[in-house]
Amino acid sequence: MMNQCCNLIMAAANPTFDLQQGPLLNAQIIRLAPEDHALLINQHPIISDGWSIDIFVRELNQFYAAFTKGEPSPLAEPSLQYADYAVWQRQWGEALVKQLDYWKQKLVATPLLELPTDRHRPPVQRYRGGILNWHVAAPITTRLKQLAQQEHATLFMLLMAAFQTLIYRYSGQEDFTVGSPVAGRNHSELEKMIGLFVNTIVFRADLSGSPTFLQLLARVQETSLAAFNHQDVPFEKLVEELLSTRDMSRNPLFQVMFTLQNTPASQLALNGAEVEPIEIPIETGKFDLSLAVTESNQGLECTFNYNTDLFDKTTIERMAGHLQNLLQEVVANPQRSVAELPLMTEDEKQQILKHGNNTNVDYQIDATIQQLIEQQVDKTPDAIALVFNEHKLTYCELNKRANQLAYYLRSKGVGPDVLVGICLERSLELVIGLLGILKAGGAYVPLDPGYPQERLAFMIEDAQAPVLLTQQGLLGKLLSFDGVITCLDQEQQTIAAQPHTNLPAHATVENLAYVIYTSGSTGTPKGVAIEHRSVVTFLRWTAEVFSDKELAGTLFSTSVCFDLSVFELFAPLNQGGTVIVAENALQLPTLPGAQQITLINTVPSAITELLRMCAVPATVRTINLAGEPLPRSLARDIYELQHVDKLFNLYGPTEDTTYSTFALIARGDDGAPTIGRPIANSQTYILDRHGEPVPEGVHGELYVAGAGLARGYLNRPELTSEKFLPDPFSAVPGSRMYRTGDLARYLPNGNIEYLGRIDFQVKLRGFRIELGEIESVLRLHPLVKNAVAIVREDTPGDQRLATYVVPSNNAVNTCELKSMLKAKLPEYMVPADIILMQELPLTINGKIDRKALPAPSATLTDSARLKSRSTLELHLIKIWEDLLKRKPIGIQDNFFDLGGHSLLAAQLFNLIEIHFGQKLPLDTLWFDGATIEVLARILTQEQKTVLWPELVQIKTGGGLTPLFCIHTLGGHLFHYYEMARVLPPQLPVYGLQARGVYCNQVATGQYPRHRQRLY
Repeated sequence: MMNQCCNLIMAAANPTFDLQQGPLLNAQIIRLAPEDHALLINQHPIISDGWSIDIFVRELNQFYAAFTKGEPSPLAEPSLQYADYAVWQRQWGEALVKQLDYWKQKLVATPLLELPTDRHRPPVQRYRGGILNWHVAAPITTRLKQLAQQEHATLFMLLMAAFQTLIYRYSGQEDFTVGSPVAGRNHSELEKMIGLFVNTIVFRADLSGSPTFLQLLARVQETSLAAFNHQDVPFEKLVEELLSTRDMSRNPLFQVMFTLQNTPASQLALNGAEVEPIEIPIETGKFDLSLAVTESNQGLECTFNYNTDLFDKTTIERMAGHLQNLLQEVVANPQRSVAELPLMTEDEKQQILKHGNNTNVDYQIDATIQQLIEQQVDKTPDAIALVFNEHKLTYCELNKRANQLAYYLRSKGVGPDVLVGICLERSLELVIGLLGILKAGGAYVPLDPGYPQERLAFMIEDAQAPVLLTQQGLLGKLLSFDGVITCLDQEQQTIAAQPHTNLPAHATVENLAYVIYTSGSTGTPKGVAIEHRSVVTFLRWTAEVFSDKELAGTLFSTSVCFDLSVFELFAPLNQGGTVIVAENALQLPTLPGAQQITLINTVPSAITELLRMCAVPATVRTINLAGEPLPRSLARDIYELQHVDKLFNLYGPTEDTTYSTFALIARGDDGAPTIGRPIANSQTYILDRHGEPVPEGVHGELYVAGAGLARGYLNRPELTSEKFLPDPFSAVPGSRMYRTGDLARYLPNGNIEYLGRIDFQVKLRGFRIELGEIESVLRLHPLVKNAVAIVREDTPGDQRLATYVVPSNNAVNTCELKSMLKAKLPEYMVPADIILMQELPLTINGKIDRKALPAPSATLTDSARLKSRSTLELHLIKIWEDLLKRKPIGIQDNFFDLGGHSLLAAQLFNLIEIHFGQKLPLDTLWFDGATIEVLARILTQEQKTVLWPELVQIKTGGGLTPLFCIHTLGGHLFHYYEMARVLPPQLPVYGLQARGVYCNQVATGQYPRHRQRLY
């Protein structure tokens, strides 16, 4: 019965009002029992405010008392009506204009507040809300009031400053707005009038410069006084004047509100009746978050009203606790910086620091990388260790050849901590070279033959490696090296004459294993120096997580210039698996050893392309993804492959030996993939800009620590000390932590959610790129005044580098700039678009406004562009235009200059196969030419010499059924066109119908007629 009554009350408590017809006040009495009734009075907010409710209750008490006694109304007729106030308000004129000018200046370019939320914001507000009541004890309240009085401020100002501090610490933003209601009854005549006088004013918070709390309080005091002096402008007028467009997902001008309730609160007292209030649950939320505070004899009664589309109740409970802690610290240490006032209790802080960091494993680190592999050689000498195309090496053969190279390198002075450059094409020799360097005791410095000569020259000079392994055909790119050069193909006989037994150990686990160069924000790459100890610890962990069966056939597709290659090469060789060498992951469709692969370790963009091409071998059981955020949709698509048992999402910078954290993504998991928790003997911390741990759910910078950390940056002690900091949370003397520059937060389950970059480093198709390096190179051009680089995603899923250049005069040519970039940067760092601008857009603070940079035009205007000369070229142009989102495109335009990259190249060749029925090697664009003209020539030749003898036998028979339809054999328009060109001259050469053409018709010349010739 009681539940039914509650339902009646709830239904009646949420009426629908018609603002045009009225009424806007509605009263009901609900009979709950013979002597028990509920009185519900609903008023639309447009006719009433909080102060009015108190007046209404007092007058209702007086009316009811007089009514029960049979007396007339005790209230005098009001001298003013609300309509009088409305007329007066419209006559403000010049005063209102002046106040409006103040707000226009005060609120110009206010950034949106981005609080960390539990869920993504819906595109349209649904106003679903919840409430949380909590309490500040009387002793703390007294001290807060004393502090406010001491600083000549009000309790409202002090609590507003505390609330702004909480928002600042949660969001990291120094500039945001907070809404707050004001009574609006500035004249005595209005004090007893019922109506909507309340107004909302907007307080702009300023927490720049890390002020103390007292300094912030002074700022809030100044802002409050100015706001109160300009409070008469109706909030809706502010919205109308300041917002040209409305975002339906947010409240206009502010997303959080603070209220100190100081309106009178009369109690309903009906003569002859016992009256008690009924608590009605609040299920609406007008704002992201609002805090209402009421002073009582017990202290401060506080209520958080929150948007349940955005926040969980546990998050708001945690937030309330943090505000409680802040208030206690404010009265204890008001001179302390707002950035340092602790949000968390010491117990909560320690719990956060322990989040997933109990990773200590007592690994035995007494062997180097090569010694681990030698131990595996002893176990499985005849097992296949290495596969490259049709070539294979057993563990014993690989070990012998690496030993021979190692003896040779030792004769050249290679030993512990001696760097050896290695510049080789991907082959068996590349793996032998890497292992040979390690066996000699040295550390390898990988040099990609595809890098520009200038970049290779810098890396060679910076590393100061005395020895270089390469091939004769690559010497032209290595002219700057003046040390000992060993061409493996030239010295083959000399190396083969060396002993093939294992060498006595020279290097220890404290010596360097490799130096990998990464992109640098200052315009120069930096070498990350990793010791054997770090790699061996990593390999001990991989042996625990990945079984021998999973690593039995591991794809080695990542360039050795990137640290994913450390897993792909050394993890399987440490566990008896087979390393299957590929040029890159996109070679899988044509890779001879693809059906031996059990594990793929790559980046999400590459696996996306492989899925699209249906090129993930059925033998693959485990997929590792790293280097880019993993979309939930991609995880779902991967698990649609029933043969895939495990999907790992891994994270880690080069400075921490390949991987720092990992998460096993479960099949059917609908949650957003996280990067999990630290690997063995690693730790993670999420800290604010002052190095303090942030609470669960709050964004901060991710730091990594533990056994995987690099020695530092080669020959860069200043940069090393800047990025590798003492670990204040470790009990081990000398411990360090690395600041990644990545934004993250802890989820309630202890997993880490990756949120992007803090700085201007990006991950594009798995490549780590410092945008500052691209900008620095562009600024080297004498005619470039300024430049900025960004990653754009104008088409969902298609991320591209774009640069915006301000030239010093009109003589700058974008082709010239792109050529310069190609000469200095790797292909993956060359932007797809270079946009010339007269000036770069700036924010109100004078910084480059990257969000305001225009999208590149899809139209190209090169007057020298050559048009198509055949149907084939025309068809290819259409494919390129759709793929590259550019038009027009000429037959001599370069695929990569138009914004193409390796993933788009894979899509291009897949489309070529679909449209023309011909598979071309993926490296065609790199080695034969990246233009339509060249592709058309190759396709024409391939069709004549390969396709047609297989597709259609001119004579009937020939292994084909005479009535077999050409179309079902893969025939397309181009096939029929080409057939017409190669048919015997006595047969008609009219175009063939796209469907229904049979082999016997081809052989006898019985072609269906077409309305026009195809050439």
